[in-house]
Amino acid sequence: MPNAQRLLLTAPLVLALCAACASGPGMRTATTPLQADTALALRPGDVIRIQVWDQRGPQNALSGEFPIDENHNLLFPIMGEVSVRDMSVQELRTRIRAELGRLFAQPYVAVVPLFRVAVLGEVMRPGLYSVDPTLSVYDVIALAGGALRSANERNLRLIRGGELHPLNLSAVSIAQSTLRELGVRSGDQLLVPRKTVTREDWALLLQIANLAISIIVFLQR
Repeated sequence: MPNAQRLLLTAPLVLALCAACASGPGMRTATTPLQADTALALRPGDVIRIQVWDQRGPQNALSGEFPIDENHNLLFPIMGEVSVRDMSVQELRTRIRAELGRLFAQPYVAVVPLFRVAVLGEVMRPGLYSVDPTLSVYDVIALAGGALRSANERNLRLIRGGELHPLNLSAVSIAQSTLRELGVRSGDQLLVPRKTVTREDWALLLQIANLAISIIVFLQR
């Protein structure tokens, strides 16, 4: 058998095997899209940043960052253990302000939830970060030192409970959306993947290879 014909028969098989390897086993893709957290409910894993002022100024002894444990409880000075189950940020602020109103005249309370999100993959400093839910996805990547040149920022993934949630950031409106609007919450993992050859790329290469080999065979007749 001529070499050109042998190449014609074997090249598609080789490229097909490469395409299968490139696709990999992968992680299960979620069938339910992420939902925006309009009420900004408090969940275990969140860290609550609380700042308290009164007429005399900041009350540093009552200010700080307080984590929510697995039982939905938050340990706050004076109040002790506070259950935040099914509670929103505004409801927690109102409750703390009412409690502190017994001790201070006209206390001011600021409550900001921070999500604990792992940033993984092609970033300068992968790790666990406490982030404000009003930040965008790109803001979070910047906190991790920014994306590497090998990163595919248009193909970001969110991992939750063993499921993969694609984040299509090709649209400007989505890229500028906040974590809260995208449905991100504590415990999620933001994966910045490496640029790879996709199955579609392999299919295109297969077509080009077949065309090139066909031309070679035709010219050798």
